[in-house]
Amino acid sequence: MSRILVVEDNEDLAFGLRKVLEFEGYEVEVANKGETGLASAKENTPDLLILDIMLPKKSGFDVLRELRTTGHKFPVLILTARSQESDVVLGFDFGADDYVTKPFSTAELLARVRALLRRVQTGVGGDGAGGDGSVDAVMTFGEVDVSPSTRTVTRGGDPVELTPKEFDLLVALLERRGAVISRQELLKEVWGYGNADINTRTVDVHLSELRRKLEEDPANPRYILTVRKAGYRLNP
Repeated sequence: MSRILVVEDNEDLAFGLRKVLEFEGYEVEVANKGETGLASAKENTPDLLILDIMLPKKSGFDVLRELRTTGHKFPVLILTARSQESDVVLGFDFGADDYVTKPFSTAELLARVRALLRRVQTGVGGDGAGGDGSVDAVMTFGEVDVSPSTRTVTRGGDPVELTPKEFDLLVALLERRGAVISRQELLKEVWGYGNADINTRTVDVHLSELRRKLEEDPANPRYILTVRKAGYRLNP
């Protein structure tokens, strides 16, 4: 039985999440403050953390940042009522694995939960490995060098800090050697989603960040390209 920690200060929402998740067979713990949620996550390592960003005093960002800097690698699904893309990007930068924007459907939430837990069980993606882990040679495009074995990226010789998911996404694109890969394929390969119909802008947000960090002109990318109605490709 997978253990899920829910950190949410809205009592009604927290109660609903507990009931839905317990009905699906998960063991659920609920905390309504960032401080208590952080303490519980450190003491009783969950298989998955569902974390509200807008918490009083210690925010979800603070909780997430402290967990990641202290070496906790379990998947984190953030909940946010904000529509600003910058908040989602900040969550990813701190180490979130996925996000759901309130209000959300039960079916959508459960699909994300199942996908993240499946990754834990199968070792898909995550903080520890990118792709299949078998590629050791440095891959290059433009002034960018990518080393899958050391999970490092440089641009013009200068190191570039990528989040674990940004790195996994970049390697997935590089391994296609210029071929197009669909959003659904990326969601399955990098995030472990088995449901191809799931609606999320996760891929788009991560691609925007890759362009910002690796392209000379992110608004007019030369390498990380969108292929209309087909998916994405990395122009080598």
